[in-house]
Amino acid sequence: MSASWCWILSGVRTPFAKSGTALRRVPVYELGRVAVAELLARHDLDPGRIDEVILGNCAQPAEAANVARVTALRAGVPESVPGFTVHRNCASGMEAVADGALRIRSGEARLVVAGGMESMSLIPLQFGFDYSDWLEGLMRARTPLQRLAALSRFRPRMLAPRITLMEGLTDLVCGLNMGQTAEELSREFRIPRERQDEFALMSHQRAVAARERLREEIVPLFPAPDFGMVRDDVGPRESQTLEALAKLKPYFDRRNGTVTVGNSCPVTDGAVALLLGDDAAARSWSTPPLGRLRAFAFAGLSPRRMGLGPVFAMSKVLARERLGLEDCELFEINEAFAAQVIACLEAAQSAGFARAELERDRALGTIPLERLNVNGGAVALGHPVGASGARLLLTLLMEMRRRNARRGMATLCVGGGQGAAFIVERDG
Repeated sequence: MSASWCWILSGVRTPFAKSGTALRRVPVYELGRVAVAELLARHDLDPGRIDEVILGNCAQPAEAANVARVTALRAGVPESVPGFTVHRNCASGMEAVADGALRIRSGEARLVVAGGMESMSLIPLQFGFDYSDWLEGLMRARTPLQRLAALSRFRPRMLAPRITLMEGLTDLVCGLNMGQTAEELSREFRIPRERQDEFALMSHQRAVAARERLREEIVPLFPAPDFGMVRDDVGPRESQTLEALAKLKPYFDRRNGTVTVGNSCPVTDGAVALLLGDDAAARSWSTPPLGRLRAFAFAGLSPRRMGLGPVFAMSKVLARERLGLEDCELFEINEAFAAQVIACLEAAQSAGFARAELERDRALGTIPLERLNVNGGAVALGHPVGASGARLLLTLLMEMRRRNARRGMATLCVGGGQGAAFIVERDG
């Protein structure tokens, strides 16, 4: 069977909401269910036609092993359609798309639902082994004296929780949390606090201005307990100012730092579903496809500098396709931190960085701000880690359609020291 393009036929997402706000009690498989079910309903697609469901998720809820499969079944996908979950940290949503694309290109599948989801509100607290050992001893006690002896061994310190969200956002190899890696880049590239705050303000202003456009990719939710409609992303601030941002104290290096909660992405809940198809599916689709996936690449680098992952991944995929940054009309770079995105822009236009780090004889190129994250980015919209990669592709392709743009790039940094970059195209 001849190779096929992978087309992104359609896509939809839930609103993104800051952890602990509107979606705080919605399980991740419910967020995913809403996105997948809406994707199928918008096109009256028989779910039996789907060959595979692939969804990214990082937190992996204990009650829903292989959460992508649980999500698919709850969304009405038949039991005969297989599904699996992928985990590449922040690039999990992109990994799902990459896996689906490989199946389509090989002829193994014709239609694939791919995307990602995360409920960072529901990442649980855990207790240490002292407490679990004590509970086990209490459960094994048989006589009143044994139970009394077990109870006497209890110490209040056993109840000190492990904050698994913070542990998950800390790299086990380099020992830095993600915010501290952003501080590393702010020092390496000498990015002042003021520049980071200005970038953060731009993200909010663009996201607020794009609210109506972003609604085109969002399905409203009616979450418990009050079931009030959540129509827009809970994050962009209409009243955000430089003065307000300047008042925030550094969060990750309180003495000498520049990275604050204001110029970082918030912890977020949300889900994204994309429908991938082969050439035949694209030709027969009832509406013009959003675009096709031309190429993608993943790259590795030091975990301490993980925020530079987009530069390494962009260099890799552009070299493979013999393209330059100037060949892309729009860009989406996930805004894990303002400092991290600015560092990527600086590294991309540095000839010294290209020679020393990318094995290139000249700079990768310039990404103009007027073509980058034009509808705002994760500093305002949020970063539900398992979903963000798919959100970047969806937002990019929908904006390319509005502008009749031919080629775009979506890229993000990945905790643990990786980067991902995807080139998408539309027919003019």
